[in-house]
Parts: sequence; C-alpha cells; structure tokens
Amino acid sequence: MPTTTSHHELCRHFATLLSYPDGDVRQTAADCAAQLRELDSAAADPMTEFAAFLAVHQSSRLEELFTATFDLQPVCHPYVGYQLCGESQQRTMFLIRLQQIYRQHGFSGGCELPDHLATLLRFVGTVADQECRREIVRDGLLPALTKILAGLEGKSSPYAELLEVVQRFLTETVDAGTELSAVNGRRS
Repeated sequence: MPTTTSHHELCRHFATLLSYPDGDVRQTAADCAAQLRELDSAAADPMTEFAAFLAVHQSSRLEELFTATFDLQPVCHPYVGYQLCGESQQRTMFLIRLQQIYRQHGFSGGCELPDHLATLLRFVGTVADQECRREIVRDGLLPALTKILAGLEGKSSPYAELLEVVQRFLTETVDAGTELSAVNGRRS
C-alpha cells in the first residue's frame, strides 16, 4: 500500500492526466503505471494500457479525445460539484467551501474551477491534513467518478479507462485506510 508520499505523487500524476493534454502527459502516464506496479495495485494493468495508448497517438488526437470525452458530453463534465449537485445553488456553495478549504491550506487551484477533478486531485496530492483528504476522496471524488463513468458506459474512450484507474486506486487506498497513512506506517 502507498505511503503518504507515493499517494501524493500518484494523485498529482492523475491530476496531470485529467487536465488538458500537454507535452508531459506520456511520461506522466508511464511514471504513474510504474508506480502502480510497484505498489501491486489492481490499477497497474489498466494504467499501463492507457500509457501505451498515449504513446502511439499524436498530441492532436489526444486533445481531440479529451475534448470529446469531457467537454462535449455534459454527463461527463469533470467537475465534482456539477456531478454531485448539478447546476444549482448547492454547487455554488460547494465551490465557495472548496475555495475556503484551499485558502485554509495555502493551496492555489490555478485557473480551473475549484471542483475540477484535476484541481481536487492536485489538492489531495499536496495537502497534509489527513481528514480533509479522506473527506474529499470519500465524499467528493469517488461519488463524482462513479457518475462520470456511468455517463461513459458503453462508449469507447481511453479516458474511461483512466477514470477507472483513478477510481480503483482511490477506492483501494480509502478501503485499506492507507491513502492517508503517515510515512512512519501509522494507520489512519
């Protein structure tokens, strides 16, 4: 099972992979697959397949697939608040609360909305507060991933595989109670 350091790094890798593709995406996917293999994670094989897919496709094709998967299908928008609350006042409150949490932990979400999957994964991959990370994974990321994957059901998309990898990894670590384990091996 991952240490806090490896969990943080994998979450940051996933954040990169769930952002609009850039030049580092292929190396990030390969690094992520290697780390998951080292951890003997069930997510290692599908991550290796995703990395292999990225390796053989041009950047323009990856950008096209990313846009088709996340931007053109409302059921797959990569926004946790949207997935959990729709376009409602609840989502607005969720966004405000995330901003407060980010400020409290000295985190900058960048130019994306605070509920973007990549932003939340980057936050989970940097924040030291174990309970905060646990709540975001358990109450936000995992339910949103379930909804996004349901929207992709029956559709052929390599990003569906990636989302399954992220869901599997987060589920493994939350179920084992070790995604938040301290480096010294203490259980949460």
